[in-house]
Amino acid sequence: MSESTTGIYQKIQAEKGVYTDFRENMTYSEYLHLDQILSSQHRLSGHHDEMMFIIIHQVSELWMKLMLHELQAATNAIGNDEMQPAFKMLSRVSKLQAQIIQVWDVLSTMTPSEYLEFRDKLGKASGFQSYQHRLIEFLLGYKTKQILKIYKKDEAVYEMLENAYRMPSVYDVSIKALDRAGLTINPALLTRDFSKTYHGDGTVAKAWETVYLDVDKYWDLYQLAEKLVDVEDWHQQWRFRHMKTVERIIGFKKGTGGSSGVQYLKNVLDHRFFPELWDLRTRI
Repeated sequence: MSESTTGIYQKIQAEKGVYTDFRENMTYSEYLHLDQILSSQHRLSGHHDEMMFIIIHQVSELWMKLMLHELQAATNAIGNDEMQPAFKMLSRVSKLQAQIIQVWDVLSTMTPSEYLEFRDKLGKASGFQSYQHRLIEFLLGYKTKQILKIYKKDEAVYEMLENAYRMPSVYDVSIKALDRAGLTINPALLTRDFSKTYHGDGTVAKAWETVYLDVDKYWDLYQLAEKLVDVEDWHQQWRFRHMKTVERIIGFKKGTGGSSGVQYLKNVLDHRFFPELWDLRTRI
């Protein structure tokens, strides 16, 4: 034990209130179920980098779980005109997005040659199949019916996705908030089929323009709009880093799940969740 480590250990011992007997108390490890989490990395090859590959994707799924927790709660809060809690939740989503973007920097340390050592072990499994990422897309308003077929193997997951597919997105409830504030909104939007991807409407564009030109009167809606722009901005950055990392490692090969890989990721970069909030930058 080094001298510095010994000093730290002695300081800990000097802390009179530190608990050391956990025979009848819950430990940190037990609370977090670390035995389950840390024993869930099972390599299918003997290659060193597969451990990194597994952990990066598991960590990403944990971040997405928290993003869903916040996005779902924010959507409900906006629907109930509880704007301040919604702003806090959406701000947290943006911070989480910043974290999940960073994982691509770690994954990009793996070279094409290293990935080839275990890529075939993945079979047809692919990050493209992440049901949590699909739920995030549904909550943001990007609805794709045909993609649901991927999840039929797990009835519980399939049912959860089908329900989310038909529910209003965070933008749908925001449009309803514009209507409740007395701004003119096309009535058909308020009762539309929410399983359809939203592509924009002139009344919504005009309503947001009114908000941005009279910020003091519509302060809450103005803040809401900017929080939504933050979320979409970060999501697009995540998409871009995902695309470039995949291109860096496998080039333009097909994904293990059968997608076109980089080409598919490039195509979704052109999709916008909240089109009027971006268009008004030019309009005003």
